[in-house]
Amino acid sequence: MDTKNAAPLKNLARLVRYFILLSTTKAGSGHPTSSLSATDIMTALFFCGFFRADLDRPEYHNNDRLIFSKGHASPLFYSLYAAAGAVSEEEVKTLRKFGSALEGHPMPSFRHTEAATGSLGQGLSIGVGMAQNAKTDKLSYNTFVLLGDSEMAEGSVWESMQIAAHYKLNNLIGIIDVNRLGQRGETMYGHDVDSYAKKAAAFGWNAILIDGHSFEDIIRAFETALNEKEKPTMIVAKTLKGKGVPFIENKDGWHGKALSPEEFEKAVKELGDTDMMLRGKIATPEELPLPRPTFPAKLPETPEYPKDKPVATRKAYGNALVRLLPKYPRLVSLDAEVSNSTFAETFHNAYPERFFEMFIAEQNMAGAALGFSRRGKIPFVSTFGAFFARAFDQIRMSQYSDANIKFVGSHVGVSIGEDGASQMALEDIAIFRAVLRSVVLYPSDAISTERLMEEAAKHYGNVYIRTTRKETPILYGTDEKFQIGGSKTLRESKNDAVTIIAAGVTLFESLAAAGELQKDGIAARVIDLYSVKPIDRETLLKAARETKAIIVVEDHYPEGGIAEAAASALAQEKVHAPLYSLAVRKMPRSGKPEELLEYEEISAKAIIRKIKEIV
Repeated sequence: MDTKNAAPLKNLARLVRYFILLSTTKAGSGHPTSSLSATDIMTALFFCGFFRADLDRPEYHNNDRLIFSKGHASPLFYSLYAAAGAVSEEEVKTLRKFGSALEGHPMPSFRHTEAATGSLGQGLSIGVGMAQNAKTDKLSYNTFVLLGDSEMAEGSVWESMQIAAHYKLNNLIGIIDVNRLGQRGETMYGHDVDSYAKKAAAFGWNAILIDGHSFEDIIRAFETALNEKEKPTMIVAKTLKGKGVPFIENKDGWHGKALSPEEFEKAVKELGDTDMMLRGKIATPEELPLPRPTFPAKLPETPEYPKDKPVATRKAYGNALVRLLPKYPRLVSLDAEVSNSTFAETFHNAYPERFFEMFIAEQNMAGAALGFSRRGKIPFVSTFGAFFARAFDQIRMSQYSDANIKFVGSHVGVSIGEDGASQMALEDIAIFRAVLRSVVLYPSDAISTERLMEEAAKHYGNVYIRTTRKETPILYGTDEKFQIGGSKTLRESKNDAVTIIAAGVTLFESLAAAGELQKDGIAARVIDLYSVKPIDRETLLKAARETKAIIVVEDHYPEGGIAEAAASALAQEKVHAPLYSLAVRKMPRSGKPEELLEYEEISAKAIIRKIKEIV
């Protein structure tokens, strides 16, 4: 299409608007006005040769990527593909119906969706990950992200903007649809588009101000953005909510409101003559091969971990990353400026081109990891376990995008010691257990960390690995096997009176307690429950049937932790052994690890006291 001739674009935009109105009216719900405001911009992007994608191969690695961070504008998203001939008019009418791929907000059930959106403020960080992936793989695709003006109040957007400028992601183009009206009235800046442009420029972006309904402006902006060599580009478009339908245009009270059948007929007349047979053409992408990573001839092996030398599991994490990359060449590492504590720096030193410093911006890091994951990478994402809490919405949303992310949280529990409560991850198991189909692993020594890291890399889906700050003794031999959903019984006899279940630092307290109890003639079984989710239900049932009580000891709050996971696994069975929970129940404070374990009553002494009380 001749980019200088706006007539075909106007006809296509009219068709897109028709599909928006048709789909939302048939659904009886949706966001037509929010979709209509961005129609001209996105029609030009799609059908002027700027957006390059093979619609028959949406998974093709060098297709341009389009993310609707403004996910409630999904009627526009689907209507664009309808105008391109990839969605039929009949399918357009299934918007929001049960079983339809055209869901209320974009989901991967619609094959052209890059990532699930709808929780505002997340699309740009996903775009950051996809744009960084293109740079890493030396691919020529661009990533486009449509944002709403309301979501520009989200801090995660600005986290994304500063990291994109830092990495000079000139292949990332953002579009702010400044239509002035939010859900309940005017947005923070209304139509003050200068403020958005100044902020974008201050964050290191190439900011372009346009009239979002002028095809001349729109085309010029995309041409400029795609010729930018150093910076990401933000197109700030002044638009009117409900554009194209005068009786709802720029009027409050129409957010998330579909037209009635009568209003639809009136709106269609106001649109003018619509060519229902018209279809636009999307440009094809450049054919490029995926690069094949090269590695040293001698690949790293599992390090020697002498039995007499304790090693922190966080250190084993760094070692494992280095060892795993040649076997899993799609692996990348992202860290939130604590790599010298998480030991991701070991990987950075070995493979700097596969390591991405994301700085203290955990929401963007989680979103960027999803971007990498959706482009086929296996991101290992690390920070202090406590700080994943602020990225929980990104983690929660990632499950809807069929994510394959490995989150690794260090500095967990009160056992981190003197740093105090603000640094202690005490809710992290609960957070990650709550995510659908997630895996939660908690290794206790370096060998189990190495093995479970490989299981995590092999497993498709979200995984959380909990690592410990302090050094722990080596429990296992290098030939020991570990699997997701498993456990290890470390002490067992026919005369066991009780079972102690633990993982991480409290496992060693449990072993010490069992040794002391043996001297008093009390036999205690000890289970390393390294897989918290999925849980080894059969081993728990066996222990519940063969011993008089189960005591779960964990360096975590009781809510949502290991004891609740064990209790849930046993709940449907007729077992009579009571389950007791020793967990962090007092307000945490600074102190030596040993002092804090005793203070919280999760130490060896506390375990002994509890078991003697029970027995």
